Amino acid sequence: MKRYEALAELLAADIRNGTLPPGTRLPSVRKLRAQHQVSPATIFAAYHRLEDRGLVRAHERSGYFVRGQASAPLAEPQTHATTLPPAEVDISQLVFSILGAAQDRAVVPLGSAFPSPRHFPLPRLAKSLASSARFIDPWETVASLPPGHLPLRQQIALRYLGLGIAQPADQIIITNGALEALNLALAALTQPGDLVAIESPGFYAALQAIERLKLKAIEIPVCPKEGLDLDVLAELLAAHPIKACWLMTSFQNPMGVSLSDEKKQRLVQMLSARQIPLIEDDVYGELYFGQRQPLPAKAFDRAGWVLHCGSFSKCLAPGYRIGWIAPGRFARQVEQLKLMTTLSASVPAQAALADYLQTGAYDKHLRKLRHVLEGQLALMNDAIRRYFPPAVRVSRPQGGYFVWLEFPAGFDTLQLHRQAAAHGISIAPGPIFSASRQFQHCMRLNFGGQWGAEFEQAMQTLGRLIREQATSFSC
Repeated sequence: MKRYEALAELLAADIRNGTLPPGTRLPSVRKLRAQHQVSPATIFAAYHRLEDRGLVRAHERSGYFVRGQASAPLAEPQTHATTLPPAEVDISQLVFSILGAAQDRAVVPLGSAFPSPRHFPLPRLAKSLASSARFIDPWETVASLPPGHLPLRQQIALRYLGLGIAQPADQIIITNGALEALNLALAALTQPGDLVAIESPGFYAALQAIERLKLKAIEIPVCPKEGLDLDVLAELLAAHPIKACWLMTSFQNPMGVSLSDEKKQRLVQMLSARQIPLIEDDVYGELYFGQRQPLPAKAFDRAGWVLHCGSFSKCLAPGYRIGWIAPGRFARQVEQLKLMTTLSASVPAQAALADYLQTGAYDKHLRKLRHVLEGQLALMNDAIRRYFPPAVRVSRPQGGYFVWLEFPAGFDTLQLHRQAAAHGISIAPGPIFSASRQFQHCMRLNFGGQWGAEFEQAMQTLGRLIREQATSFSC
């Protein structure tokens, strides 16, 4: 990093952890010069960088201030799932009915699972697509069925190596997005009637996959601050014949929480000792707000029991539908299932992404995207402070683009979903993130859209609807 970038990161970390809360004036130039031995030009460059990221705001003749009103930090959720016996899953129709409207371009997509496509370098990717398509060897369209386009697998292997993970390219399988990778992994590991451990709240697509394969789910509580409850998982592993775990260990959807490195290592050791595979959904890992990408659980896997799934859909090219899986000891089963189902992801799309990654532009794009998302998280929190009742509790993600909101018991986010839809706003109510339809008083919001007057108005309307419903709960 350049000196101003390093200083900006230090100040951003203080903003994230609350050392510099909303409304606080940033340290004076004189103080920072003395502390860090840097020039005034370096300090102002750092302040301008924070301003571009949406973290601070300049006040004429007064200095720079952390965005948001000077007030106590938003309270964090206390959500804790109830552990219930294993059960069959019946969630798809609820999910379809709620998320269908989010595809309408006229709807403000606060309930969407994707950031705005305007955040992605689609014109630059189009150049890579046009360029690489001209030089594809005709035999490549056959040779890549599966495991996939070798240059792309080599680029993915290099990204693993950057995390200190020695993942050979010939043990990576390219898929149609991470969702296919996750579904292939689940199908390779289970038979109808088997029991799968999932997070609660957790990703609704995991629930739909379990439902489709006629499996049973057992829900493991996720703490808003610490992530998956490993003690509960250990108890359930001892009590039930769990065949696999499907977990999101970094910037978990919907809460945005991550397991610490120590807990990831304990998780892998716990499952490996029982020879229970872990399907690791890691599609948000590169969208971190700090200085270091969190290690996936795969980094602690020594015996091949972790099937690590990633994707370019959330951070680079949604419509290209390119993901991958590093399936460890289950490579043969996953590759055979891939052959039996979809054969291959689009070869031109794979070649285009390989070409783009080889230019080195991806990391520059990711830095910009991370800064945009962190700034928009600040904008959403600011809007929540201004428009929502004070009793709301909000998660504090350190990456990704989701926040989890918790209202007092008795609040109905399914009702709020219907009311918001009538005003052209989508939200993701809590029950779609639970096999047992818990979390009716919770919801997930997406801050990854292109923030502007439309989003600000949507947050104001949501706040009014929430206050109207919450009157009886003294919010």
